[in-house]
Amino acid sequence: MNPLVVLGFVAIVAAGSLASPTHQQHSQQQQMKPSQWLKPSELESTPSLDELSFEDLEKMPLEKGAKLMRKIYHLSQIDYSVSPNFVPSPSNVPVYIFNGKGEKETCNLNNYVDIAKNKPTFGEQEVSVFITGLPQSLDDVKKANTRLIQAYIQRYSQKPQPPKDEDESKWQNEKPVGGHLVVIDLGSTITNMERYASLNVKETGKMIGKTFAELMDECDVDVEDVHVVAQGIAANVAGSAAKAFKDITSHKLDRITALDPARQVAKDPKALSGLARGSANFVDAIHTSALGMGTTRRVGDVDFFPHGPCEGVPGSRNVIDAQARATRFYAETVRPGNSRNFPALEASSLKQYRSKEGYGRRAYMGIAARRDTTGDYILEVNEQSPFGKRSTPQQKSVKSFNEQSY
Repeated sequence: MNPLVVLGFVAIVAAGSLASPTHQQHSQQQQMKPSQWLKPSELESTPSLDELSFEDLEKMPLEKGAKLMRKIYHLSQIDYSVSPNFVPSPSNVPVYIFNGKGEKETCNLNNYVDIAKNKPTFGEQEVSVFITGLPQSLDDVKKANTRLIQAYIQRYSQKPQPPKDEDESKWQNEKPVGGHLVVIDLGSTITNMERYASLNVKETGKMIGKTFAELMDECDVDVEDVHVVAQGIAANVAGSAAKAFKDITSHKLDRITALDPARQVAKDPKALSGLARGSANFVDAIHTSALGMGTTRRVGDVDFFPHGPCEGVPGSRNVIDAQARATRFYAETVRPGNSRNFPALEASSLKQYRSKEGYGRRAYMGIAARRDTTGDYILEVNEQSPFGKRSTPQQKSVKSFNEQSY
């Protein structure tokens, strides 16, 4: 029997329901067998992975899609029947290199290091690497990814703007940060749910981590100047890439930012893989669909939960949109002058945050997250852009390149 089809079968007798769980209930469910909390009728109605598409998830209401993703994950963990057997060919993974002018070089994972090496200023300034985790054929994903690319182009070309609570005169002599953005479009190879669920995180990460080592060596890039930003399932890939990089170079990557890190469906139960605290010198994560396509698992030194662990942050129409919100939130902080738009408070729940019963420590979610920040942080966000509570209605993104070019 095809192991992927097991997700559509009634295999267990159950005693419980899967109505939107609280964070505590969800943690308890993760420690129980699916037969202890799934009803037979719910198992019967669960589609197999080859029957479900990303487009189906886009059409489902948020709550329904989140519930389905939870069922699929937990069913796959019964006997680890979904094998990690999908590893994209390096020649099929597109890579785009953007400079501060918005100029784009198109290559692939096989040759992007050679392309970067031939750029006169590559490595002399900041290098940001964005690993996508969903295909841009999905409208919400394309919009989010485009906003992030635009934001980095602005960061590398525009003079930094002072935060609203600082004296502008102190910033008069500031210059643009300068640098390059490398987009590893892994998401373009994850064209369906079977590939998404069966992605071999360890081997895919090893493949990308090897190119990181080559990039540092051949382009003379300091590891301290490299920031890896990874989306959804690609956050787990980034963790494995970091391990491979350390195995090759004996050095850790400096920073990994996870944008709504996803549950890893296909995995070896006897081996650890994916992203975790310690994968880089500093790991921060933004969870916008912890009870949907994301995970409630703490993966970083600091984990930010807008509106607490939820199926999707306010304004999310479906689980795809909910996951993409983390990318849009982060993009907002990358744009000059917006780095402190998302103040957060250390707390264990949204209720504790709202009652101001948290631990009192504050932090900024996004690019301005401090290296000495640890723990779980809660904040509230706006339903529409601009999303940060400290932003103003006038803050808008300036298009720096043709959106159709990516």
